[in-house]
Amino acid sequence: MSSALLPLTLFYDGACPLCQAEIIYLGSRNQQGLLHFVDINGPEYDPVKVGVSCEQALARMYGQIEGQEAIHGVPVFAEAYRRANLPFLAWLFSRKLLKPFWNLSYRFFAKYRHTISGLIGPFFLRLSRRVTRSG
Repeated sequence: MSSALLPLTLFYDGACPLCQAEIIYLGSRNQQGLLHFVDINGPEYDPVKVGVSCEQALARMYGQIEGQEAIHGVPVFAEAYRRANLPFLAWLFSRKLLKPFWNLSYRFFAKYRHTISGLIGPFFLRLSRRVTRSG
């Protein structure tokens, strides 16, 4: 399945515990090496090279399939879950009927990311670390 997939780089907010938890979990599922992670707050992130400013990356989820233009929004999640061998989540995030819901949900999350993450992020960050250590 994954042999036909090109690597995907996910650009994430490393200052967000909930975002970190998702990256840790996806990293633990990255047996094929098809996912790469770049903190948009770190020195590795080059907005000029990616063509996405830090502000844009904070407002919407961005990723870049190797050799292609950056993608954003719900398709990033579907592509990430596909590469992490999470077929149900990939399928769920690729349903056209659900796309408006996912887009609205993520826009809300992005706007209030630090408040939401401050409330539940530490729990999910601890959980993701525990799950990846035991798995």
